[in-house]
Amino acid sequence: MKLFYVDSLTIALAFLLDLVIGDPKKYHPISAIGKLIQNTENLLRGIHLDGKLGGLLLFLIVCSITLFLSIFFIKLLSLLSALSKSFYFFSLVILIIVSSLFLALKGLILASSTVDRLVNENRLSEARTALKALVGRDTENLTPKQIKIAVVESLSENLSDAMIAPLFYFLIGGFPFLVLYKTINTLDSMVGYKNEKYKNVGWFSARMDDLFNFIPARITGLMIVLATLFIFGAKKAKDSFRIMLRDGRKHLSPNSGIPEAAMAGTLGIMLGGPNYYHGILVEKPYIGEEKEFSDDVIKLAQKVVVLSSFLFLIIALGVRSFIW
Repeated sequence: MKLFYVDSLTIALAFLLDLVIGDPKKYHPISAIGKLIQNTENLLRGIHLDGKLGGLLLFLIVCSITLFLSIFFIKLLSLLSALSKSFYFFSLVILIIVSSLFLALKGLILASSTVDRLVNENRLSEARTALKALVGRDTENLTPKQIKIAVVESLSENLSDAMIAPLFYFLIGGFPFLVLYKTINTLDSMVGYKNEKYKNVGWFSARMDDLFNFIPARITGLMIVLATLFIFGAKKAKDSFRIMLRDGRKHLSPNSGIPEAAMAGTLGIMLGGPNYYHGILVEKPYIGEEKEFSDDVIKLAQKVVVLSSFLFLIIALGVRSFIW
């Protein structure tokens, strides 16, 4: 087993395993990374390193630990695989299983389906609570339409964060790069806020997350356009591409707006707009054009997300085999 290279079959099997089985409810590596982030943050704050230097140290300490552990993991599997053919296959299965835990397509689809079902059953209070697992905004007063819009935004953004970006780094740098990306993404989700508590401690993690997502977010937008072509035809694909180019940079994030704009064009809806975060109104620009709004908008977005993931995997593996 090579340290920074994983064969295409292993990547494809990890992808399929996540799609079929999904994430375990306990003992998830992302939860462990989250605890590491929290403990490191508490340690730095305890010694009064809660400024920008603390933010830099938080990033470097956490990423160094997870990168070291991922390299140690691969080295251990390499040693095991060299013992015999049986140990080789055992090591390969372990790598596939653990790698699949850093992908989250099934988890994303299940979480969005739960909210969709609750809204359609008019169980709005439960739907608003379930939505908190997908978005950071205040959900208590959202209307059914606003809930569905929030889910579509989450599906679009998390298509990049949960699938395209992890696969991208898995393809170019093997398991250590996959873990490094998910560590950076988890850091951003936990401390990358502009509020008083995290504007200094989270600044470096947020900037690095922007950097690491720059290319994957744009690939995600293109995959949405391509998936739209297969599912809805050329006219919708043209709208998706047009809105992506026109509105992709309107978002406060340099990356999130790209897939959101592409999805808005695909579905003929308007995303974004003002929302409350921790009781504070945040004025966000609108993305897209509302031509129609289907009650099945979440299911349609899910189809685009799943096909986009498959298309990226197929194209990326094909390109990699041609280059290497």
